[in-house]
Amino acid sequence: MHTPTGSRTDLVPTADLRGRAMPLIGFGTHPMRGQQATDAVLTALSTGYRLIDTATRYRNEDAVGAALAQTDVPRSELFVTTKMPPDRVGLERRTLDESLTALGTDYVDLWLMHWPPGGHPGVTSWREFIRAREEGLVRAIGVSNYSLDLIDALHDATGEYPAVNQRQWGPGDHDASFASALRRRHIVLSAHSPLRSTDLGHPALAEIAAGHGSGVHEVVVAWNLHHGVAVTVKSAHHDRMLRNLTSAAIALSEKEVERIDAIANGTSR
Repeated sequence: MHTPTGSRTDLVPTADLRGRAMPLIGFGTHPMRGQQATDAVLTALSTGYRLIDTATRYRNEDAVGAALAQTDVPRSELFVTTKMPPDRVGLERRTLDESLTALGTDYVDLWLMHWPPGGHPGVTSWREFIRAREEGLVRAIGVSNYSLDLIDALHDATGEYPAVNQRQWGPGDHDASFASALRRRHIVLSAHSPLRSTDLGHPALAEIAAGHGSGVHEVVVAWNLHHGVAVTVKSAHHDRMLRNLTSAAIALSEKEVERIDAIANGTSR
């Protein structure tokens, strides 16, 4: 068994996912597979991560499951997210059963529709997601890469909003009106690839990072947390994993947050 030591679980804030505490910093497993993925998840758990993010499309659920079987962290303390790809419409239950078997668990904490199927809301799939939650196979359900119009279409058809919308989100993607609209619907915004669209050499980020004695990567994570945005970070290296976790200890001022917010529209200095 793999026992966690020296972890920093206490640093990570959580969001109320309709009665379930969702860690706001999670470990993303894409594109790792096989033993590399298993070892990375074990290291992440030892470092203090409790949210592990995978997906059917990542083809690593079995490797993640191997790590979950080896760790001494109780299942009740873990938050496991997986996702159904859009080409599995009509095969929702089969897809979920395959995920549960690969992960070696009776339930997942969060099941997401990975992309809008064919650019449509995917109402029939959403009804199957609701049914799976009602049967206790998943604790919460959500979507990934959805627009507000598509989210509202799911609600209009079923009366159910997603608990989470995961999408690319960082200073370069910041849209205050979109984030506010999700909050009004009680939807947690979850950021994947928070660095992808961000100019990591931006003077504002560099200056703020220097002022906190940290790196730009950590400032971007801290900025997301300030806005209540969950962040999925990816690294197979323990030092980077730890730095991402300790981002939660960076207390950005309102002025610093405003400067980072303004990066998206090119007005930050």
